[in-house]
Amino acid sequence: MNEDWEDRAAAAWAAFARDEYPQERAAEFRALIDGLVAELPDDSPLGPFERACAFDSTGHSDRAVPLYREALARGLDGYRGRRARIQLASSLRNTGQAEEGVKLLTPELDAPSDELDDAVRACLALCLSSLGRDREGLSLVLGALAAHLPRYQRSMANYARALVDPEA
Repeated sequence: MNEDWEDRAAAAWAAFARDEYPQERAAEFRALIDGLVAELPDDSPLGPFERACAFDSTGHSDRAVPLYREALARGLDGYRGRRARIQLASSLRNTGQAEEGVKLLTPELDAPSDELDDAVRACLALCLSSLGRDREGLSLVLGALAAHLPRYQRSMANYARALVDPEA
């Protein structure tokens, strides 16, 4: 993988985000990603990750799950590894495996902070809600939102804690 490959992959995803690949062209988009993946070494963790993202983004969470698992098993780490765990948890939830999504994301709450923190909380909140644990999910979302509010940050953070700990 090199900068040219990264640029072409980014361009493919940007085209997808601009809706240049609507649902009726989903297979064409996945083929574009498959072509990029074919340029990677066979054992690259990036290959299954990119393919998982393409399946996930085109409505095939069931096909994405094993590819995310493969990418992580091959050692995908860092920022992309964290993205893979978030996206895998979301796909697990979409396929009726929300409990596994909770187990996957809960350790991410204690991971070093980055721009994906709120995505971790949002996805974990959805998994918890799917399990009927709405108060825990709402607590996570309110806690994440509090930091972005122009006022009431402390109050919202306190309310978030009180949802799961009435003594707070």
